[in-house]
Amino acid sequence: MKIDFIISTLGGGGAERVLSLMVNSLARNNNNQIRVITLLKAKDSYTLDPLVGRVILDKNQSIPGHTLRSLINLYKFYKTKSNRPDIIISFVTLTNFIAINVAKLFSIKIIAQEHNSYLRFMKNRKFLTLFTRKYLYKKADMITVLTSFDVSYYENFGAKVCVMPNPCSFIPIKNNSHTREKVILSVGNLNRYHHKGFDNLIEIIAPILQEKPKWKLKIAGSGDEGLAILKDLVKKKNITNQVIFTGFINNVSEIMYNSSIYVLPSRFEGLPMVLLEAMSQGMACISFNCKTGPSDVISHNINGLLIEDQNLDKMKMGILELISNEHLRLRLSNEGIKSLEKYDITSVTKKYQILLNKLARKQ
Repeated sequence: MKIDFIISTLGGGGAERVLSLMVNSLARNNNNQIRVITLLKAKDSYTLDPLVGRVILDKNQSIPGHTLRSLINLYKFYKTKSNRPDIIISFVTLTNFIAINVAKLFSIKIIAQEHNSYLRFMKNRKFLTLFTRKYLYKKADMITVLTSFDVSYYENFGAKVCVMPNPCSFIPIKNNSHTREKVILSVGNLNRYHHKGFDNLIEIIAPILQEKPKWKLKIAGSGDEGLAILKDLVKKKNITNQVIFTGFINNVSEIMYNSSIYVLPSRFEGLPMVLLEAMSQGMACISFNCKTGPSDVISHNINGLLIEDQNLDKMKMGILELISNEHLRLRLSNEGIKSLEKYDITSVTKKYQILLNKLARKQ
């Protein structure tokens, strides 16, 4: 089976990381011929298996606009019959718009993947996003979404939809008996501090750190604009000595392995991979129950704590409970590790392969 994965670039990002994990896993099946096509030229941040083909379609620079240029480039590529795959898998709304249009011209089966909640829109592209969702997704052979929350939205527009979770990229730890630092951790792009809820987190955490002077908050992630704003908030709350901004780090799994509590204060999410990663390293997780994502990962008081969406007082109480109750932290930690089976790369690959085989059989 010839399968093309199409995405804008393989630069750093959640969807790009998921794509690299999936193509490398699917390529191990000798019946699959996998190729990754990017629509823009950019440095790859992820390594692909040598069995995976690689195509960059950043030509015709004289044509203005990425969308039109990419449509023409992909059309010209598939105009050569030998270049056509059996199935296309495209990633993210704008790429889906391009890929569905071209796939239908050449009668190529296509799976379009959404990696955000339908509540979110691409910046400055609300019209194109809505057009794609309302009129193009029903032409795709399948739309995959990350959480059950999104299914009915796309079905209302006549699309065929299934939930396809992202695989966890970290290997769950087997021994969880080590001593952890008194660290509360949160990870994300600092420039997206409002989306990630880091402004609210500082508001929540200030009285906690003042009451618990041995504990520290670490926020990992890059973004100079957000860093300046958040540092100013920390200074105003007089907790500078207990809040550490690590910047971007490559060894986040090590920090998770050594830290005690992971907090997700986001205002909205897709499927928060960082929760899966934190659980895999045995952290006790607590999250706002924002409209999509956390409730697909956390069962309240079983493998983590789910807090009423954006209720700052209840989040403060939850964090304090985790700090004060070591037994609770350990129980949630152990149950979190156990709950990751459905996000294992092998499990997700099997779901992909079943879907691909089913579509390939349809004539």
